[in-house]
Amino acid sequence: MEVGMVGLGRMGGNMATRLVRGGHRVVGYARKRETVDAAVSNGVVGAYTLADLAKALQPPRTVWLMVPAGEPTESAITDLLPVLSKGDRIVDGGNSYYKDSVRRGARVASEGRRYVDVGVSGGVWGLSEGYSMMVGGEMEDVDAIRPLLETLAPAPDAGWGHVGGPGAGHFVKMVHNGIEYGLMESYAEGFAILKAKGEYELDLGQVAEIWRRGSVVRSWLLDLTAQALHDPEGLSHLAPYVQDSGEGRWTVLESIDLNVPAPVIIESLEQRIRSREADPFAEKLLAAMRAKFGGHAVKTE
Repeated sequence: MEVGMVGLGRMGGNMATRLVRGGHRVVGYARKRETVDAAVSNGVVGAYTLADLAKALQPPRTVWLMVPAGEPTESAITDLLPVLSKGDRIVDGGNSYYKDSVRRGARVASEGRRYVDVGVSGGVWGLSEGYSMMVGGEMEDVDAIRPLLETLAPAPDAGWGHVGGPGAGHFVKMVHNGIEYGLMESYAEGFAILKAKGEYELDLGQVAEIWRRGSVVRSWLLDLTAQALHDPEGLSHLAPYVQDSGEGRWTVLESIDLNVPAPVIIESLEQRIRSREADPFAEKLLAAMRAKFGGHAVKTE
């Protein structure tokens, strides 16, 4: 099967390479010429404009987007629609907000094109291990791109699935990332407690290795945590600053809308936000209150 890939950054480039290795013809486009050239060296057919990408594909075309969520995805769809034909298919594989995906799907359909939303997980390891994919859209469109999904997945019949109509793929991926926030925060807190117990001089890398096999808390995230703990020098150069890509926030908002309690996910998001405070006002105010009502000593900078 052939596919156009718009966005050849780390994730998109790796996905394009995995498809090429799986025997698919991939035509790739990116805004920077050098990014396209790098993909060409991995077997991708280069396109330096969206019009060139469309011309290099046989109708009905399938164009897979791997660009950042929000305005970049919106702009890519707007720019793509004029160069595509009726019956052509756009696949959004980015981390789009599911409500945007529902709206975009309706817009694309109103212009006679098809739309599929695919929540993709796998990160930098996907090239070798395969990607987990949560697919939303009409069944006929999912069937049409099935060869691509089966190649990108860890196995043709594992790690991917059609989860529902338009927007469902990105909805499931959103909740997936909310869960990921909670898991990551729990591991971080647990190892912080272990590290604080100085009297035992625990080797945190060793503990992680013990837990990786047979333990009920073993996971791929723990595997990656073990790698980090075996390189304490690498940790020492990191700032305690953790970004969030949006899905955690959206998951929290959805939990509120649905009246479903999600305290762990909410707290893990708040911890990320707190990590980015250069001048934590709330904690200063807490210290001031204790000093006012109890005469407690305060620590000054």
